[in-house]
Amino acid sequence: RCWEVIDAQAELALRSEGFCDIDAQTLESILQRETLNAKEIVVFEAALSWAEAECQRQELTTSTDNKRKVLGKAMFLIRIPTMALDDFANGAAQSGVLTLNETNDIFLWYTAAKKPELQFASQPRKGLTPQRCHRFQSCAYRSNQWRYRGRCDSIQFAVDKRVFIAGFGLYGSSCGSAEYSAKIELKRQGILLGQNLSKYFSDGSSNTFPVWFEYPVQIEPDTFYTASVVLDGNELSYFGQEGMTEVQCSKVTFQFQCSSDSTNGTGVQGGQIPELIFYA
Repeated sequence: RCWEVIDAQAELALRSEGFCDIDAQTLESILQRETLNAKEIVVFEAALSWAEAECQRQELTTSTDNKRKVLGKAMFLIRIPTMALDDFANGAAQSGVLTLNETNDIFLWYTAAKKPELQFASQPRKGLTPQRCHRFQSCAYRSNQWRYRGRCDSIQFAVDKRVFIAGFGLYGSSCGSAEYSAKIELKRQGILLGQNLSKYFSDGSSNTFPVWFEYPVQIEPDTFYTASVVLDGNELSYFGQEGMTEVQCSKVTFQFQCSSDSTNGTGVQGGQIPELIFYA
């Protein structure tokens, strides 16, 4: 279960203070994980933070040579060639922990037709596949719905197994392409667990469009949580119909009920927030 949390909330775990307190064997176990759900630059930065703390534990100066020394073979478990080129050029390449030959070879690996052999793994981690719980059986649009004027669309939900909510799937414009600003929130008994403010572009179709939290939010079974969104956009949007009170999705049962926070009309039977995007 501990690994489930680390995989799903990897970036949060890697950036936590406690990460620097783990032993070298645990560090290697984490860096080996195929399902680690994090950008590789975040993995790299976390490993350097751990190395700095390990130097202090061993009463070594925190030089780049000593950081490399304490990392040992764990260094090669960081999949540096899978970073975005910008992340590598502005981060890892200038960190000082790579040798000149390693830096040169990795740059060639990004750009050259004939790629050099590397000691670093070059296959991206698989991470976790986000799944979608869709709570409506159909969607529609009308000449006066669904409208946004700073009001809140909310729904309450509960699950029978622990999951991690990564974001929501939202409907977009029913009048051609349009951009919306979305403030999404997740609460439990009025306490804010996660929020994010972002924009998404809809293409005029009845598809759903994902909006993500900065970090996935852990959801415990058998208690109700409130998913909310405040949308800002000029165009009317599609809305869901024939909502279900219970949905089975990837061996997880979701239950839905109306939320008193909803002031824009969304409920179990219809409205916005058609999808919860999650890791199980």
